[in-house]
Amino acid sequence: MFSYISTRDHDLMRKLNGWRPPRWVRAWMILASRLGDGWLWYAIGLILLFFGGPVRFVAVGAATVSAALSLGLFLRIKRIINRRRPCEIESCSWSTLLPPDQFSFPSGHSMTAFSVTVPLSLFYPSLEPGLLFCAFSIALSRVMLGLHFLSDVLVGSALGAILGYTMYRIVT
Repeated sequence: MFSYISTRDHDLMRKLNGWRPPRWVRAWMILASRLGDGWLWYAIGLILLFFGGPVRFVAVGAATVSAALSLGLFLRIKRIINRRRPCEIESCSWSTLLPPDQFSFPSGHSMTAFSVTVPLSLFYPSLEPGLLFCAFSIALSRVMLGLHFLSDVLVGSALGAILGYTMYRIVT
């Protein structure tokens, strides 16, 4: 099973590395990845603290704790798995972003994005489309930029969503 997934991951990596996307796609992926470094979530948290209504403290608290748990979990898993990043195996043809750490599995950006998106979407359903767009953009950017394999992003996104949902259920 792992061999099958790894083969598919490497095939997709080679296809993406050989593709030169349009300028708008490159800009979108780089912006999404940079915002996923934390800036987007800090900004959303501050906005919600000022304008988020009566549930703002619980909502931002749930998202913050979920993100912190996500950070601790993905760092621990990365040290255990030690999976090399795609950009270490084969350089991306158009992106020169450097990875924030050494290992690939799971995607910390994706995990954090969904660990924040899920509880905030449950507290603020009207924000769900925008939050999901941001989270999916961040996850996609990690694959497109050659920083993660698709399986890294899928597992990171799923773990983040589970953490976010669990935190939401704990506080409500």
